[in-house]
Amino acid sequence: MAKLLTSLGKKVVEYQHLMLILLSLFLISTSGWLLMGRAIRTNASIWDYLHIYLGMLVACFSISILLTNVVKGKWRQYFPWLAGDFSQLSNDICGLKQGKIPLAGGRGLFSVIEGIGLVLLVLVSFTGVMWFVTQGSSEALNWRSYHHSAAHGFIGFIIVHSICAAAHLLDFIRN
Repeated sequence: MAKLLTSLGKKVVEYQHLMLILLSLFLISTSGWLLMGRAIRTNASIWDYLHIYLGMLVACFSISILLTNVVKGKWRQYFPWLAGDFSQLSNDICGLKQGKIPLAGGRGLFSVIEGIGLVLLVLVSFTGVMWFVTQGSSEALNWRSYHHSAAHGFIGFIIVHSICAAAHLLDFIRN
């Protein structure tokens, strides 16, 4: 029974990651079509509503994936510096200087980048939810600004994460 639950849990995490990728790409690629400020317009487009409700779904996924990746001590993989562990991160950075691609997994550079991505995803989600909750108030524009800043950081993370994934695949193919 424990093996079945572990296997099921791994599948959920895989699909969660895939759903986050697809939804994030959709939300980012269509965000330029939105016309939202302090509140949802009375004549809001389908894109506005899709962004809001799919964003709420991503917010749920962001909490779920964060919890999935930090429970039972797994936080040490993504945030080793919180425990004062810089050994593998330091080795990976020194290896980069010598042209070596860091290892995936462990407590190294790629994992730290993924941890930063988890935090950015939660920030984008939280600020988006707060923007929705405070709509109509003067605070809504502040949350909109925070949401845009967090989203830009998350887009930067996606670019860096994609480069890391490509480097990992390249290293995998070479060996």
